[in-house]
Amino acid sequence: MSRRLIIVATAVALLAGCASQNPYDSQSQDSGSGMSKTAKYGGLGALAGAVAGAAIDHNNRGKGALIGAAVVGAGAAGYGYYADKQEKALRASMANTGVQVQRDGDQIKLIMPGNITFATDSSSIAPSFYSPLNNLAGSFKQYNQNLIEVVGFTDSTGSRQHNMDLSQARAQSVATYLTSQGVDPSHVSVRGAGPDQPIASNADANGRAQNRRVEVNLKPLPGAQYQQQ
Repeated sequence: MSRRLIIVATAVALLAGCASQNPYDSQSQDSGSGMSKTAKYGGLGALAGAVAGAAIDHNNRGKGALIGAAVVGAGAAGYGYYADKQEKALRASMANTGVQVQRDGDQIKLIMPGNITFATDSSSIAPSFYSPLNNLAGSFKQYNQNLIEVVGFTDSTGSRQHNMDLSQARAQSVATYLTSQGVDPSHVSVRGAGPDQPIASNADANGRAQNRRVEVNLKPLPGAQYQQQ
């Protein structure tokens, strides 16, 4: 009987997530799946909650599964809904700026190419990039339940130490500007990765240009309550 209840609880949560209306466009869905990220996270959260609830309530595993599925599934769906809205807002504010917005599971990444953000071998922000950063800061203040990791990268030319220092300085410049515009500094961390983790080949100029970048990684804030509003 308890196994049946676990299966039923999981199935109900998954079906409820799939049936929920997706208020966003196709950018808020996994490619080709037709299931919104909110529904996906809610269903997977419910599955994890059902297993955990059954394990905790040894005397009534079926009841524990139902409770666990409801609580954890709702929390996961809440963050998925939050991230869907944030992703949509970021794509709108970063349109035509050269900044890429990528979504991978519960993380959102923004990629700022070095050629539009900084002058060559400089950590001073290009004046033309202040407007996109202002838009980004406004979005981070509206959606303020994230950890914000700013990471600088370079190509492989020059000494490793110089590249590490330059990438750190560039990441710090972006972070400093964002916090000067009202973004909560306690949510922001900075790291310089130098030539590590290239996204293209350093054998040609085009690849090296892609590797010179700053990435802003958004992750869930521990302890935050994500409500579906």
